[in-house]
Amino acid sequence: MGYFGVGESAVHAVALVSLIAVVLVLAWIADRIALRILVPLARKLTERTKATWDDILFNERAVRAACHLAPAIVVWVLMPKMFFDHPVTQSWIARFTAIYFTLAATQLMLVLLTNVKELDLEHSTYVRQYIQSFCGVLKIVCIFVATIVVVAILINKSPMTLFAGLGATSAILMLVFKDTIEGLVAGIRLTSDEMVAVGDWITVPSAGADGNVLAITLTTVKIQNFDNTIVTVSPMTLVNGSFRNWKGMLQGAGRRVARTVFFDFRSIRFVDGEQQQTNLGKYRLDMEQWLARNPMVNPDMTCMVREKEPTQSGLPVEFYFFLKNKNWVDWEHQLADIMEYAYAKAGDYGLRIYQQFPNQQINSL
Repeated sequence: MGYFGVGESAVHAVALVSLIAVVLVLAWIADRIALRILVPLARKLTERTKATWDDILFNERAVRAACHLAPAIVVWVLMPKMFFDHPVTQSWIARFTAIYFTLAATQLMLVLLTNVKELDLEHSTYVRQYIQSFCGVLKIVCIFVATIVVVAILINKSPMTLFAGLGATSAILMLVFKDTIEGLVAGIRLTSDEMVAVGDWITVPSAGADGNVLAITLTTVKIQNFDNTIVTVSPMTLVNGSFRNWKGMLQGAGRRVARTVFFDFRSIRFVDGEQQQTNLGKYRLDMEQWLARNPMVNPDMTCMVREKEPTQSGLPVEFYFFLKNKNWVDWEHQLADIMEYAYAKAGDYGLRIYQQFPNQQINSL
């Protein structure tokens, strides 16, 4: 029997649509109220504390993500009371509410993990890099779990049933997430062994990389070369291959110099005919003492002028020492000043530096 000429089915339909509209409006109002109350409240609470971590972790973006959970909570509470006469509709609304809640909760977790990565933790660079890698893995896990839960809700199955059935598709998952898994393992090795960190100067010959590390993620290591080109390599390349990290040199007390000068054998002779000391021996001793007194050289580190294995190109003498200034430009200039002095001083001892001219005619200075 209908009302005012309207059929009973139409009345039920209108009533159902009205109930759904009321629930949606209440959910929207709950979202607005939560934003109006929680966002200013969280801002005031974080501003009152001296710590900075809460300002980053519970910033406006995180609080807004948390507020978006309010509509799902309101719908879930009102649903049994307002749709008790409509079990089918209640079932579908429950599913969509659960999906919305899952997505909103996942978004909140992703925002919180992003905020954790932005925290200025008082740890070493390697620890911070490890935390960033770990947060990246947790993001992937959250998205993966959320996907399984949403699919389980849609097909009306228990999520645990789907997780149990993943064993059959583990090979596919391993293939899909192969780079991520390998990057995670390599990233853990890089950070736990303190092999490389953001800001380090590294050289990777196999990749043509020679510059500073800009970023390390689960799948890539971004390096900016000194010519401002950017090279991207995988963490596995660094772990399985070989690379040079210059951090030890930059943090040390000096930057090494190892330059070799070749002397003509025919210019080597005894001093004053005493057959006790050669002019090359006196030159080596005097130059070594001069280097030790030089203010640009670190006297606390190895400093020597040594003779090496004879060659067809003359007798090699290596100048081995460490400059205090490790800045590249200053280091090059100071190195040039010292070696130019060494070249010029050799003539005072009657020594000739070996030189081969372009026409291949062997001669000496």
